[in-house]
Amino acid sequence: MASIFTKIINGEIPCYKVAENENFLAFLDINPNAKGHTLCIPKKEVDKIFDLDEETYMELMAFSRKVAKAIEKTVVCKRVGISVIGLEVPHVHVHLIPLNEMKDATFQHKVSLDQEEFVQIAEKINAALTE
Repeated sequence: MASIFTKIINGEIPCYKVAENENFLAFLDINPNAKGHTLCIPKKEVDKIFDLDEETYMELMAFSRKVAKAIEKTVVCKRVGISVIGLEVPHVHVHLIPLNEMKDATFQHKVSLDQEEFVQIAEKINAALTE
């Protein structure tokens, strides 16, 4: 059965898309730790990050770095943290989390955003990718 992320890739479920290429997709987390919390995923459905072949793993990290740099340009934060846990969805995903305090990285403190805020953030990050 396809993961929720595969359904997002296939357009069956909407997302706030930040970036996309032929192999990867980045979109805003709908239950964010902080404003701008973004997920980067491979389009190929693989459960665990270290089960990715080395080339895909390295390309995912390069894609995530590019997105993180765009987040830093558009979201007020001290830095962008990275986390790969993978227990929630059986599909590799890299969390890019704008950090101002340690609690932003704990997954125990969430922020609420309305649809307009999600759209604006996604658009700003996407625009920063081309700067």
